[in-house]
Amino acid sequence: MEFKNKNVLITGASRGIGKATALAFAHAGAKVGINYRTNTEEAAKTLAELPGDGHYLFQQDISEKEGPEALITAYISQYGQLDVLVNNAGISIFHNIDEVNFEHWTNAWESTFKTNLFAVSNMCYWGAKAMMRTGGGRMVNISSRGAFRGEPTKPAYGASKAALNAMSQSLAKALAPHKIYIGVVAPGFTETEMAAVTLTSAERENLLRESPFKRMAQPKEVAHAVLFLASEGAAYSSGTIIDVNGASYLRS
Repeated sequence: MEFKNKNVLITGASRGIGKATALAFAHAGAKVGINYRTNTEEAAKTLAELPGDGHYLFQQDISEKEGPEALITAYISQYGQLDVLVNNAGISIFHNIDEVNFEHWTNAWESTFKTNLFAVSNMCYWGAKAMMRTGGGRMVNISSRGAFRGEPTKPAYGASKAALNAMSQSLAKALAPHKIYIGVVAPGFTETEMAAVTLTSAERENLLRESPFKRMAQPKEVAHAVLFLASEGAAYSSGTIIDVNGASYLRS
């Protein structure tokens, strides 16, 4: 897949799936904007790893209402136009209903939806406005298998990703006349730097048993699906949700 002379913006791209996606686009010839919230050191490391020229960092908290417009404005000021938007930034908070108090419960729901849904919807809004001015583009939103199988220890996460799926498919219909195409990638548990630090050995073993491959997804495998949906040949796949979960959860 070629992305020579394409301008790409990826939210939450300092590490994990976002970093792998940034690397994949850069290797394919794109100029990549890396959005991050606070971790300047990690973002700078990712930027240094990208092959080619014309890549930049964009520090912005997109969970704040004004953040997405500010990010898109800064990006357009730097690049002139936006060809591909990847909405990858997200959070996950444990809030077992039989363990947490009501304040923790409500805070988890509010924080999760603020980042995983409202920020993405606002990024889609301002991204679409920019793409309409230049004849179209592609958006890829990162969801999760949790949108389909349920997340008993973090139900807000599963609910936010299910809502993201519905929103993405609605926008695929709404934006098709503007030549803006939207896809969704729904990974299973992915072997990221964060997973290596936070998972206990027992949790890791449980995750490995979920897939017949006996392993977790690699970030570059998720990135491969993102690049397909952003490619020129995938326009008629607009509205598609691609599962990247190693057959750990199969939906009909």
